[in-house]
Amino acid sequence: MVIGAGRVGAAVCETLAANNTNYKIVDRSPHALKPFGDKGVVGDASTFETLNMAGIIEARTVIITSHDDDLEVYLTIFCRKLRPDIQIICRATEVLTISELHRAGADIVLSYASMGANILFNFLKHSDILMVAEGLNIFRVKAPESLHGKTLGEMNLRVSTGCNVIAIRGEDGLQAPPRPSIPIKPDDELILISDTESERLFCELHPPSISEGS
Repeated sequence: MVIGAGRVGAAVCETLAANNTNYKIVDRSPHALKPFGDKGVVGDASTFETLNMAGIIEARTVIITSHDDDLEVYLTIFCRKLRPDIQIICRATEVLTISELHRAGADIVLSYASMGANILFNFLKHSDILMVAEGLNIFRVKAPESLHGKTLGEMNLRVSTGCNVIAIRGEDGLQAPPRPSIPIKPDDELILISDTESERLFCELHPPSISEGS
């Protein structure tokens, strides 16, 4: 689900459509939603009625693209209360708002306009570590033995390490975002986002399997 049909929201939807990902987009303006046809939901995203029509209960991810940082914080808190398990991706206009959005419950906060909507897809194709905001990195690791057979819901890595799993690459391809109820397999690759300290803590608590380092 995408909130906001401005330039960034439209670019996100274009990327989702290009990757055959189903979505709904919410905006107050019927005119702004016209290009999206039946994918558009007209209404106030700060109300449960509108978010419910857009599928907040079933959605795996909500992407908030408002240009108003205060509204971004409010919508993040609201969506997190409605769906504690949903992945929330936000756009921050001011760098100072990044930490505030994370405290509000955002999993990923993008702040640089130059990143564009293809940031995650480009990372998965070309890079091992990518800085997406001041002090915030995306990194990937082979699933540590300590996590084999566990689901994301059982791990609760966000609480224990400060890291968020944003995608899993396995034998069935890429899950982005990953389903919280599917157990991690030994050959899975985890794609995570965190700051440097949280990445260090993750590696300390979940060291690589012995076979991986040999």
